Amino acid sequence: MASCIDAIEPAFASYSSGLAELPGVIHLNVPEHRGEIHVKAGHLRDQPFYAAKLSSGFYESVPAYDGLVVAFDARDGSPAAFLIDHGFITDIRTGAAGGVAARHLAPSEVSTVAVIGSGVQARYQLDALAQVRGFEEVRVWGRSPERAAACVDELSTRERLPEGCAYLVASSVEQAVEGADVVVTCTASTEPLVRAEWLKPGSHVTALGSDGPDKRELDVAILALADRLVCDSVAQCAAIGELHHAIDAGVVGEADAVELGQVIGGEEPGRSGPDQLTVCDLTGVGVQDVAAALLVMSRAAERGLGQRIAV
Repeated sequence: MASCIDAIEPAFASYSSGLAELPGVIHLNVPEHRGEIHVKAGHLRDQPFYAAKLSSGFYESVPAYDGLVVAFDARDGSPAAFLIDHGFITDIRTGAAGGVAARHLAPSEVSTVAVIGSGVQARYQLDALAQVRGFEEVRVWGRSPERAAACVDELSTRERLPEGCAYLVASSVEQAVEGADVVVTCTASTEPLVRAEWLKPGSHVTALGSDGPDKRELDVAILALADRLVCDSVAQCAAIGELHHAIDAGVVGEADAVELGQVIGGEEPGRSGPDQLTVCDLTGVGVQDVAAALLVMSRAAERGLGQRIAV
């Protein structure tokens, strides 16, 4: 996770400064099996490879997620690697994005973390947060109390999380959020779950579940009240993220948001005071997949891993 955070942080900066090529996201639904597929691609200029990622979520299946990243030689377009990761690269780079956001936007001292959602990102977001902040208590809320309890049980023995941290199941979103320094939302909700009046002054919110125009996790009042409203991609968030719903409600405009890459590059400030409410809207951009895939390929080459295919 630490290496992935360090790999994708400059990729965000490259994207916001125009040093990356990034097409629009392709969405494909398979409604009869509750399936959704996202295709993202990108190229970081002067890097040896570009990549395209296909990830799927079939929510009536076990396992629910799968995926594949294909890397191509940037000199001639020839296939360079098929990373058959079953969604792992997507999972870890999504977690790492939350870590980058927290590095620049979360309070310097974090005691309590609220995690809304009990799926795989509940784990990876905490893995990433632990790389940039310490924390003492984590409250997990999920629609299924059984899954939330299983998540808490796993977190209590998970490596690389803060020693001595307490992990609790919250009976409601409000109970999880009240008094939390950092709030992470990682659900597939289509209705707002977190309300503005529940948030502690000076807290930070990372919202990553809204990656389609019908999804939403935050009350639009949260975005309206934010002292710093940050997006991985303002244009993409205005189309499919939490920002999209706030714009539709007329409470903010695109000009009210800045990009995470601009904060990383120093063009825009991140958190500049302890009482600021900061919000980061993460919809997932292709440069994350490229940066993570490049890291995987570099490590595989160093260790002599992988199977060579004659074509």
